[in-house]
Amino acid sequence: MLITQYFVEFIFYSFLGWVWESIYCTAKEKKWADRGFLFGPICPIYGSCVVVASFVFNNIPVLSEPDFPIWAIFIICCIGSAVAEFGTSWVLEKRFHARWWDYSNVPLNIQGRICVPVSIAFGLAGILVVKFLIPNINNIHEVIPAIVYEISGIVLAMLFGADFALTEASLSALLKDVESMHEEFNIQAQQNYEKITAAQSAVSERIRAEVTSIETKVNMEKETMEARILATRKRISEIHAGGLSFNQKRILTSIKKFTSEKNKTLKQNTDKQALIANLKEALVNKAQCKKEPEEE
Repeated sequence: MLITQYFVEFIFYSFLGWVWESIYCTAKEKKWADRGFLFGPICPIYGSCVVVASFVFNNIPVLSEPDFPIWAIFIICCIGSAVAEFGTSWVLEKRFHARWWDYSNVPLNIQGRICVPVSIAFGLAGILVVKFLIPNINNIHEVIPAIVYEISGIVLAMLFGADFALTEASLSALLKDVESMHEEFNIQAQQNYEKITAAQSAVSERIRAEVTSIETKVNMEKETMEARILATRKRISEIHAGGLSFNQKRILTSIKKFTSEKNKTLKQNTDKQALIANLKEALVNKAQCKKEPEEE
C-alpha cells in the first residue's frame, strides 16, 4: 500500500511539475513549450524530488516537528534540488549526448547543469511544498480507500512504462537518424573537397602560361566551398526533417542542446551541431508554412 501510494504521488507531482515547466517556458519563449523528457504530461524529476521530500520530512522525527525552522527547510530543498538536477543532467547527457536544460549563460553555474539562482528558486518552492502541499496531500490519503491506490498504481505504472519505452525508442531512433544525416553530409562534403583538391593539383600540371587563370579558378572554388557545404547541410536537414515522427519532433525541440562526443573530432562534433541546428530550423520552417495557409 505504501509503495503504491508513493508511486501515485510521484505521478501526481510529476504532472504538477510538467504544468509548471510548460507554463513558465511558454511565457518565457512566447510560444507553447511542451516540457519534459517523456511523451506524457509529466516531469519525473519533480515527482522524484517531492516524493523524497515527503518521505524525509514525514519520517525523520527532527524534520517533521512543526517548529522545524523555515531556513533549514530552504537549505535542504536548495541542496536537494541541486543534487537532483546535476545528477539527472549528467545521466541524460551520458546516455543521449544531449541536455534538456542548460544554465551556461546564468551566473554562478556549475557546468551549465545547475546554478545558484535556480537552486534558490527551488529552495523557496520547497518551503511551499513542505509546509502546504505535502500536508494537504497527507490529509487526502486518509479519506481515499486503499483499493483506489492499488488500482490507480497499476494503471499509472502501465502508462508510465509504455510512455518511457515509447520515448526511449523514439529518442534512440532520432539519434540514429542524426548519425545517418551526419554520415550523408560527410560523404557529400568529401566529394566537394575532392573537387577542390583536384583543381589545386591541376596547377602544377599545367604550363606556366595557364597558372594565373587556373589559380583564379581554384580561389573561386574555395570561396564557393563554404556555400556548397551550407547548401548541402540545409538540403540534408530538410529531407530528414520530413521523415521524423511527431514524438521525435517533440523530443528534438525540447532538447536544449546536443553535447560533444569524445569519440569524435572537434570538426565532426561541430558539423553535427550545425546539422542539428539546421534540422531544428527546418522543423520551424515547416510549421510556419503549415500555419500560413490557415491564416489566409
